[in-house]
Amino acid sequence: MLPPYIRIKNDALPDTPGVYLMKDARGKILYVGKAVNLKRRVNQHFERPHGPFIEEMTPLVREIDYVEKKTAIEALILEANLIKLHWPKYNVLLKDNKSFMYLVITDEEYPRPLLKRATDLLPEEEKTSLAIFGPYLSARSLRVALDLVRKVFPWSTCLPPKPPSTNVGRGQGVGGAKACFDYQIGRCPGVCVGKVDAKTYKQGIRHLMKFFEGKKEEIVKAMTKEMEKLAKAERFEEAAKIRNQLFSLEHIQDIALLMRDEPEARTVKRAEGEIDVYGRIEGYDISHISGTSQVASMVVFQNGAPAKAQYRKFKIKTVEGSNDVGSLQEVLTRRLKHDEWPLPQLFLIDGGKPQVHAVEEIMRQNGVIVPVVGMAKGPERKRTDLICSDLNPSLCQLLEPHIDLFTQVRDESHRFAITFHRKVRSEAFVGKKSPAKKKRK
Repeated sequence: MLPPYIRIKNDALPDTPGVYLMKDARGKILYVGKAVNLKRRVNQHFERPHGPFIEEMTPLVREIDYVEKKTAIEALILEANLIKLHWPKYNVLLKDNKSFMYLVITDEEYPRPLLKRATDLLPEEEKTSLAIFGPYLSARSLRVALDLVRKVFPWSTCLPPKPPSTNVGRGQGVGGAKACFDYQIGRCPGVCVGKVDAKTYKQGIRHLMKFFEGKKEEIVKAMTKEMEKLAKAERFEEAAKIRNQLFSLEHIQDIALLMRDEPEARTVKRAEGEIDVYGRIEGYDISHISGTSQVASMVVFQNGAPAKAQYRKFKIKTVEGSNDVGSLQEVLTRRLKHDEWPLPQLFLIDGGKPQVHAVEEIMRQNGVIVPVVGMAKGPERKRTDLICSDLNPSLCQLLEPHIDLFTQVRDESHRFAITFHRKVRSEAFVGKKSPAKKKRK
C-alpha cells in the first residue's frame, strides 16, 4: 500500500507493462524502473524494499509518474533511454556505473550489434559507431531482447564471402562460402553467402536502431507503406515477407523478459524452507468435454521459461465422468512413481481449494514434501488468485510477487491439455489411434 501523501499519475497505477519514475518533493527524478505490472512492482518497493538504497529512497518519494508500454521489451528500452537522459541518483547507487551494459552498432559495410560493458567501451566509439544504446541494468535482459528482435530484423555476425569463384558447390554461396547456422534458422540474412546486398542489409539495421530508440510506431508505419507499395506493384512474395515481419513485431512473446530482473528475491523464504521460483515448476491441467476423452497435461518451467522436452501427457484411466479432483489425484499418483523425474520446487494446478487439498493428500500418502498451489479466477472473474490450503496459509502471500510467472505456467498447461484433448477426441471420433509425439505416462 502506497503512503497517502504520494501523488500518482491519474490517481492510479495500471496492471500493465511500462516504466515508472519516482520523484521527490521538488519533482526531481530519484529512480526509474521497468515492470511487467506497474501497480504490483511499484507497491513492492514500499511493502518489501529490496536493498538499503531503496529503503533510503522510499521515504523521499512524493510523486510517481509512469509510461505504459504494450510489451516488456519496449519498457526495457524506454527505461534505458530515461536513465541515460536523467541519470537518477538511486539507479546509479544500485548499479556500479562500470557494470552497465551498452548496445553498440558498428559502422561497417555490414553493421553488427555488439554488447559491451562500460569498462570496455572506448571513448572514440561514440564517434566511430553508428549508434550506442544504453545504459542497460541487466546484460541478460538485453541479450534476451536482442534475441527476440533478431527474429524480426535478422542481422549477421559473419564476414562477406571472398570474390566469386567457379568452385561453388551445393549448399554454398558466393566463392564457395558455406551458410552459417544463423542463416539456416532465419537469424542471418545471408551476408556469409552473398545473399543480401549492403543496401538491403542496412535497411534492417536502421529498423533495429529505430526499435532501440523507442520508435516502434515509425517502423510499423514505414514497413506498412513499403508493403502496400510492393503489393500494388504485384510483388506479392516481397510484400508477404514484410507482412510476416510486421506480425512478428506486433506479437513478440516477451513476458518473461523482465520478470527475473525486477529486483525481487529469487527465493521465497518460509519456515519450511526456501522455494526457488525460477527452479523447476510443474503445472497441471485437466481437459474434457462433459467428462469424455479426459486427459491431463504436465508442463515444466525452469529458469522462468518452458522446458518443453520435459512436458508429459496423461490419459485418465481410473476416473469416469466430470471429476477434476479425482483426475488430478490419479495424475499426481502416476507422476510420483517416476523417480527419474526430479521433484519440482512447486506443484501448480488449475483449480481451487478442493483440488489443492486433493493433491496435498497424494503428496502426504507418498511422503513427498513439495508445496501445492492452485490458480483460480477471482470472485468477479476479472483476475486470477493464488489458492493455498489451510496447511500453508501464508504461502500465497509470499508467492504473490511472482504471479505473472505462475500465470504463464497455468496458461501453458491449459494450452497443452486442450491440444492433447482435441487429438484424443478426434481419434475417438474416427475410431483410430495415431502415435503421440509426446511421452504418455
